[in-house]
Amino acid sequence: MPALRTPLYDWHRAHGGRMVEFGGWELPVQYSGLVAEHLAVRRSAGLFDISHMGRLSLGGPDALALIQHVWTNDAAGMVDGQVRYGLICNPAGGVEDDVLVYRWPYGWSMVVNAANREKIVGILREYAAGRNVEIRDQTLTTGMLAVQGPQAIALCAGLFDGDPAALKYYHAVATRCRGAQCVVSRTGYTGEDGLEVMIGSEHLAPLADEIVRRGATPCGLGARDTLRLEAAMPLYGHELDAATDPLTAGLAWAVKLAKGEFVGRDAMQRFQQEPGFPARRRVGLELQGRRAARDGCPVLTSDGATVGRVTSGSFAPTLEKSIAMAYVESGRADVGTRLAVDVRGHVEPATVVPLPFYKRKK
Repeated sequence: MPALRTPLYDWHRAHGGRMVEFGGWELPVQYSGLVAEHLAVRRSAGLFDISHMGRLSLGGPDALALIQHVWTNDAAGMVDGQVRYGLICNPAGGVEDDVLVYRWPYGWSMVVNAANREKIVGILREYAAGRNVEIRDQTLTTGMLAVQGPQAIALCAGLFDGDPAALKYYHAVATRCRGAQCVVSRTGYTGEDGLEVMIGSEHLAPLADEIVRRGATPCGLGARDTLRLEAAMPLYGHELDAATDPLTAGLAWAVKLAKGEFVGRDAMQRFQQEPGFPARRRVGLELQGRRAARDGCPVLTSDGATVGRVTSGSFAPTLEKSIAMAYVESGRADVGTRLAVDVRGHVEPATVVPLPFYKRKK
């Protein structure tokens, strides 16, 4: 099947974007260069096309019951306009996706990872059987932009009805942009403040033009990955997968076992009773050299024994250090533990450090 194209495909090409396939979509990996784009987000503002993310809506009397059944977090206490992170798991406790859930006066919406969209729609429809709920996939009729960075909120002033600076973190509002209906949320995947905007496909290119005209730097997948790595945000297919449970992944804060039954809950309760659980933990590693560790690189002890593997790694432009996230044996996961990483045959000394690697100043 050919890769899908976002409404900004021609815009990316016109702006010098180097296109690659990602999650079944053709997307820009970079424009001016990964480091320049990364630093633009840390220092001012960057613009990302995230239209590949799945955008689902759920309505009907049983929509909340369905979300509560498939989602690890608790939606019952959410207020209108609130956004919350959580996971969708399988009965064995493994993660099928990490998603954002939005509560509205008229229903619910969910943003899911691009490569998992059809799988998650299938899971929702499976558990919707016998419930009065409507599930709509709006991904191909809408687009989505992220404006991220310390100047992002000010840069967007006047673009939408209402003041974006008044929007609380992890809240969203249904509003209008130049007369067009849209949803604006104060969320993101870079470790910086900013907005994510969902809008009809035909309005996406003019909105992108205006945001760039106001000073945002177009950014690709490369910078998005190094930014989220510095912020220690997990990525599905790397830190998260169907064989890894949220507790092992360090995401217990997004799992509400006390809310009642949900898919994977029994398995996770059982895990907590097992001696030595978790057997491995997600950690941050700071490498001594500048070589970038990559997904799959073995993590070693000083005497060469393999005790884990890297899930994500890069040279971090903000920190000017080589960093990685990895799963290692729990006995080797304490901050300060000395380890090493086999980077394509070169053994690089490494130290377990606190996560996140980078935290923005409030």
